[in-house]
Amino acid sequence: MKILLQNITIFDPSGIKNEKKDLLIENGTIFEISDSIKTDSSFRSFDFDGCYCTPGFFDMHVHLREPGREDEETILTGANAAANGGITGVACMPNTNPTVDSASTVKFIKEKAAEHLVDVFPIAAATKDRKGEALSPMAELKDSGAVAFSDDGVAIKNAFILRKAMEYSKMLELPIIEHCEDESLAGGAMNEGETSTKLGLPPVPSVAEDLIVMRDILMAEYLNAKVHIAHVSTKKSVELVREAKTRGVQITAEVTPHHFTLTEESLYSYDTNFKMNPPLRSKEDVEAILEGLKDGTIDVIASDHAPHSPEEKNFEFIYAPNGIIGLETIIGLALTELYNKKILTLPQIAEKLIINPRKILKLPIPKIAEGEKANLSIFNPDLIWTVDASKFKSKSRNTPFDKKILTGKAIAAINNGKMFYEDEFISLEK
Repeated sequence: MKILLQNITIFDPSGIKNEKKDLLIENGTIFEISDSIKTDSSFRSFDFDGCYCTPGFFDMHVHLREPGREDEETILTGANAAANGGITGVACMPNTNPTVDSASTVKFIKEKAAEHLVDVFPIAAATKDRKGEALSPMAELKDSGAVAFSDDGVAIKNAFILRKAMEYSKMLELPIIEHCEDESLAGGAMNEGETSTKLGLPPVPSVAEDLIVMRDILMAEYLNAKVHIAHVSTKKSVELVREAKTRGVQITAEVTPHHFTLTEESLYSYDTNFKMNPPLRSKEDVEAILEGLKDGTIDVIASDHAPHSPEEKNFEFIYAPNGIIGLETIIGLALTELYNKKILTLPQIAEKLIINPRKILKLPIPKIAEGEKANLSIFNPDLIWTVDASKFKSKSRNTPFDKKILTGKAIAAINNGKMFYEDEFISLEK
């Protein structure tokens, strides 16, 4: 099978940059890149004039719910959602039922995802059943295919267990990913401040995040170990990460699109699709996050894709579960709010959505070159479109961005001998 991508602008940080070319893919491999390639009857051609082609986008923080909550999402539907969002690789979190704390569960996820367009990499629990009482079998989990360790949904419970987890992760050369929240200060429904008082909702103070970020920085520094801070949401956390990096601490951090686009003011609607953890913060926090993205303090943009059923989200605000889906809007929101508003350049977008997540997880970075496997994302940075959650591939619909008009859209994804384009999976192999 020969697939010809015509008139496409290629941007690869390691090679071709901003050059309009034709790109021929044969049996899943990039066969030729040139100014003009003549077609014949054996080709299937696509004119992508106005579109960019980059190495495949990667989302390192998604919840696929399987095993345990297949009513909300499955590995297959989550991978389909990623492809629809222009993403070719994801790392899935371990807070499933059962928890991803055994080799058999890691292998189950990998087998379920095998042969899909989207690469799925399991993140395993740092402690057994994410209870923070005893370490998971970390070496065995790595051998079975885990790419990181996290008790996602909660911070590792105490400093002693954190130390042991970091020491083992350092030996295994895989990162600890931390959900930073002091449980003794958590349990509320929104950010603490004037807005929470007006709305009468139980608050979560920003210091609940900041305390654990500080703890983890100090422990990583003491052990000369690596730590990755998930979904940073506060100004102080950004400052702590920035200052730690200047001291040489091996720390990386990520932010979600909802935390750089929305504020706590959205909660005046009492719409539970604006309820997440960490909660939406103040305008000042959002401004600090945008500055952290610009100056490189924040390394990664990740969706924290968290599907929930309509029945669960349709509760009173304080009782509804936290989380929103994001795989199918992450690229559109990044292009709309960061690239088109000149907060980040295309090279910076590539760093945070292609290169850095793979570097952190020690995964190979795709290249756009003849002879390389075709692992590509295609997007149009100027296309104006309206989010329609009813057309999502995810099983769930809990997004605050439904009906939002965006500028910049994922158009196609190519990987593992397959192409997803215009709602169709196309085989690129014989």
